[in-house]
Amino acid sequence: MLVFYKERLAFLSVPKTGSTAYHSALRDRADLVLTGPPELKHAPVRRYDRFFQNMFRKMYDTEMEIMAVVREPIDWLGSWYRFRSRQDRLGHPHSTRNITFDAFVRAYMQNPRPEFADVGSQSQFFRTRSNGLGASHVFKYEHQDKILSFLQDRLNMDITLARENVSPARDLSITDETMRRFRNKHAAEFATHDAAQ
Repeated sequence: MLVFYKERLAFLSVPKTGSTAYHSALRDRADLVLTGPPELKHAPVRRYDRFFQNMFRKMYDTEMEIMAVVREPIDWLGSWYRFRSRQDRLGHPHSTRNITFDAFVRAYMQNPRPEFADVGSQSQFFRTRSNGLGASHVFKYEHQDKILSFLQDRLNMDITLARENVSPARDLSITDETMRRFRNKHAAEFATHDAAQ
């Protein structure tokens, strides 16, 4: 999470949407930088509103606009799958090294999910509290030019991003049946992505 007080902007970090590169590029420019623990670095809209936005309201009588990035749902799961197949995950309950991507997506649809497929939900990340404002600026991950343009204009600076946190390449093919079931069961994930800029 990055907060730019003068610009009244909070950049929330949806996991697996390139937030690490933005953190590295903007950490010296931000007024508040949260890189850990993960529950704070990746605080969803509800948690941000309850703790951080509330602080700005009470102490400064102001609110930050919220921005975040959302990834196409299958691509997002593919990023998690690849991330959890790293060498340092071998033998860990999160490891996806010895399963196919199709099996990972099917496991994600289970209730409860096995630990290796329990990676949260982008649509749930954006849920608001009953009195919360929600995210003002939500960008699609594939529209990096729009994200950069928005941030450069808002922060009045040039931004150079480096590739960081790159996961191993893996086969991300899934069957038509798995895709159909996933689209039906998790339509909210696609709606969240479709609604973004």
